[in-house]
Amino acid sequence: MTGAHPLPPRAPGRFGGVALVLGGALSVQFGSALAALLFPRTGVAGAVTLRLTIGALLMLVFCRPRVRGYGHRDWAAVLAFGLALAGMNSIFYQAIERIPLGPAVTLEVLGPLALSVIAARRVAAWCWAALALAGVVLLGQGGFDRLDPAGAALALTAGAMWAAYIVCSARTGARFPGADGLALALTVAALLTLPFGLADAGGRLADPVVLGLGTGLALLASVLPYSLELAALRRLPTATFAVMMSLGPAIAAVAGWLVLGQALRPVEVLAIALVVAASAGAVRAAAPPAAPAPSAPPAVPDPPAVPDPPGVAEPAAVSAAAAARPARR
Repeated sequence: MTGAHPLPPRAPGRFGGVALVLGGALSVQFGSALAALLFPRTGVAGAVTLRLTIGALLMLVFCRPRVRGYGHRDWAAVLAFGLALAGMNSIFYQAIERIPLGPAVTLEVLGPLALSVIAARRVAAWCWAALALAGVVLLGQGGFDRLDPAGAALALTAGAMWAAYIVCSARTGARFPGADGLALALTVAALLTLPFGLADAGGRLADPVVLGLGTGLALLASVLPYSLELAALRRLPTATFAVMMSLGPAIAAVAGWLVLGQALRPVEVLAIALVVAASAGAVRAAAPPAAPAPSAPPAVPDPPAVPDPPGVAEPAAVSAAAAARPARR
């Protein structure tokens, strides 16, 4: 806040921001469910290629990123971001081909959770991590053999790539204005995955039905959630936004049930709830404490006036007034 007297956000704006976050999360998870429906038509690599390629084209049209005036380090950041995007999406889609969507997102979210805990360096954050571990153990009680060990391992690997995505996204965002960095990184990711998609799906990618589903996937999983989340960040505090994003595993479980018919056992539902709670708690633990509002200095009676020598200013008084003014960034 830059004003001298910051006001709390209005209730309509806050509730609208919550609705935007939930809309973005629903879009992402139902987009993942749509991707699973595409697998029989295009294969996993083909679905990844459709999502990233169409998403990159749409972002390039909407953002029109500038490509001149950047140095080698800027493009290295974009390349790393694109690699993280390509790896995260490819590995996660391989996971949801093997295990239900809800448990897959539950395991994947452990990557950002671990990053949050390590960055926080607080005892409370490690307690939330222990709760998440309990959720994973409980998820295993439902039978990791039922989940397919390879699928669970892929979901965990996708979580590590998600953590890398977060780090690369921050570095790229610091070097490129607006969504330019994301549009360029999506282009890199699309180019990296295109050969695998063509080898897996071939001419099936040009089928009108497949292209229509792929466009819907790109909109649901990339363009729409990014737009909704960007609008939500203008209405909500960052900490509130991050806690709301922790609902991803629960929303994924609902999407898997409604779209894919993936019913979960009660123990798996409880495990997902534990990981959601741990993720939200870790975000809160990592948030820096709010700075106390600056208070006015106590009134001090003025000393007796002493005349200054002619031609001499009052540097002590000027310095004291400057020091008393609260610093702004």
